[in-house]
Amino acid sequence: MKLYYSPGACSLSPHIALLEAGLPYDLVKVDLKAKKLENGDDYLAINPKGQVPALGLDSGALVTEGPVIVQYIADQAAAKNLAPANGSDARRQLQEYLGFINGELHKNFSPLFQPVFDDEVKGFFKTRLMGKFKYLDGQLAGKDYLLGKDFSVADGYLFVMLKWADRMSIDLSEFKNLMAYKDRVAARPQVQAALEKEGLMKAA
Repeated sequence: MKLYYSPGACSLSPHIALLEAGLPYDLVKVDLKAKKLENGDDYLAINPKGQVPALGLDSGALVTEGPVIVQYIADQAAAKNLAPANGSDARRQLQEYLGFINGELHKNFSPLFQPVFDDEVKGFFKTRLMGKFKYLDGQLAGKDYLLGKDFSVADGYLFVMLKWADRMSIDLSEFKNLMAYKDRVAARPQVQAALEKEGLMKAA
């Protein structure tokens, strides 16, 4: 498999999933502005969406959209328990978390990376994000991970959003459950390995 990624982007989530799953893969770096690979190839010829992550399968198929990719990865290594069994209540809960992180966190972060928006607009989205993080802080009460005791692919995705909060100087220190959770995920060896492979200096 090939993971098309950009350092620190949301592609870090499936990168963590691949390492946690113990699956073989190749990393292919994408210049998102130029839409080029490191060898100069046109990324749009591979993924017309022009976004990361994308996962190239050995069959030649391409899987896009982060929540789909991480569930696919988890299902290829079922013994690792990165996702509950399909059709179970726990799988539905995982999908709810993936949908929430994608739709309520990820999408509200997007304007913060756009220089065309002024501080007032960005402040609006930061306030929205605080409300979403407050909800997750409550969900994590008494739990190690989103689904309980076991790390899942949703945790890798949420960890990336917490890293983005650091980049955007969003202070989440009031959310004690979330901060303890962030440290717990950051301490996982495969999470540290993903950060190292992407050239990201800090694991927390």
